[in-house]
Amino acid sequence: MLAGMSQWLTLSRAAHLLGVSRMALQKRIREGELPSFDGMVTVDDVQRTWPELDLEESGSFEQTRAIREDAFARRLRERVLPTQEALAQRLFAQGQELAELQRTLTRYHQLFESLRGRLDTLPAPTAADLARQLDEGLAQALSVPAPGGDMAALDAMLRVMSAHVTVKPSGREFFVEGSETLLKAALRAGLAPNYGCGNGVCGLCKARVVAGETRDVAPSDYRFSEAEKAQHHVLMCSCTALSSDLVLEVLEAGAPEDIPEQRIVAKVRRIDALNADVMRLHLQTPRSNRLRFLAGQRVTLGIRAGVRDGSDVHGEFPVASCPCDDRNLIFHVSRTDPRAASADFSACLFDGRIRLADDVSVWGPWGTFVLENTSPRPLVFIAVEQGFAPINSLIEHAIAVDAAESITLYWASAQPGGQYLPNQCRAWAAALDEFSYLPLAVDELAAALDANPALAASDVYLAGAASQVDALAAALLAAGVPPRQLHVEPL
Repeated sequence: MLAGMSQWLTLSRAAHLLGVSRMALQKRIREGELPSFDGMVTVDDVQRTWPELDLEESGSFEQTRAIREDAFARRLRERVLPTQEALAQRLFAQGQELAELQRTLTRYHQLFESLRGRLDTLPAPTAADLARQLDEGLAQALSVPAPGGDMAALDAMLRVMSAHVTVKPSGREFFVEGSETLLKAALRAGLAPNYGCGNGVCGLCKARVVAGETRDVAPSDYRFSEAEKAQHHVLMCSCTALSSDLVLEVLEAGAPEDIPEQRIVAKVRRIDALNADVMRLHLQTPRSNRLRFLAGQRVTLGIRAGVRDGSDVHGEFPVASCPCDDRNLIFHVSRTDPRAASADFSACLFDGRIRLADDVSVWGPWGTFVLENTSPRPLVFIAVEQGFAPINSLIEHAIAVDAAESITLYWASAQPGGQYLPNQCRAWAAALDEFSYLPLAVDELAAALDANPALAASDVYLAGAASQVDALAAALLAAGVPPRQLHVEPL
């Protein structure tokens, strides 16, 4: 940029550069520490607000350094670096920007020389003072590095390596790393675009390119109509971003009723014991038939219990993984499930009747225990015993969409060590400044909640056995949590 002119960044790109969350930036803006205009901040203001920033220690710098060091590794070329065509396109766009800046600088220089010449014809001493001021100002501008230069250079690097996508009409944003498809990148960022097979056949993931260019990276059997071609429609599952900035018009699911009921058959990929009473069941859906669901929803699982009698066993379980986890579906199955139908399924898992590579039918999704996408309020999650399963899904989604000012997790258990994924919770708290984790005994939970003055101003998500959460929900309402901000999932 020219001296005196600062580069503008969207909040998403500034957060990407700094290695912080969008919420951290928005908090600084609300507190008056970081100036902004129309959802944009300048490189200079970001650098002034974070004077301690060491770009060599930021996540973005580490990412670009890893790309540079491993640039010739075959796997990295295929999965991290953009294609040669995308690199050429983005470098050409940056070359055009640089050429235009050079032309602008030349015009400013010509204007300066013209003014300097006219000043020489004016009477002294006023003209001499003005001429000296111009000369000194120009010398200072040329000798002092522009603030934010390092960050601007890093931004230019990241624009080549990762494309920035803006979704209309929601205004959501995400980044495409390397040559991954638009669908995969959108799901990884926590978006809920419409899609079906994810394999270029059904056409449900159609999107209209409003600005920028895309490139096919996967085969597709879907045939666009002439009208769709004229309107620049593409399949998100088959394309990646070619230009560094892309604007798409995408149909997104905003509520549970926007997602249709589905029936698919998944395979058991892994079974792990999380503790003596909880098993982790890892299913993987077919490449051509993935499950669409919102974080926090449930599904019905079914198996053929025995070859001799041909009986079927079903159970309803919350999905513990995030929709951003591609084809992987994770469930936390309790040995002592209070629901009779689910208890039968649990027994089959614990006694070894469900094995690796077995087929499991998946039917759903069900339920409305989902995040309020448009809410700016802090998030408070309360898990009682195995109520952590849907909470885990919600937390992973909240982190992916980066939409919460703060996240607080209370996980209560009647048994010591009942929090069966403690390392994961501690890792969230260590990695995110705005994340707090409080493992508690069940009889300590009420007092801990009473000590939180921010509950009434938060969105509260409570999950656990019905006998436990009903009383807690009543206590939270009595403590001033508005009913529309309290979401309860009795299991």
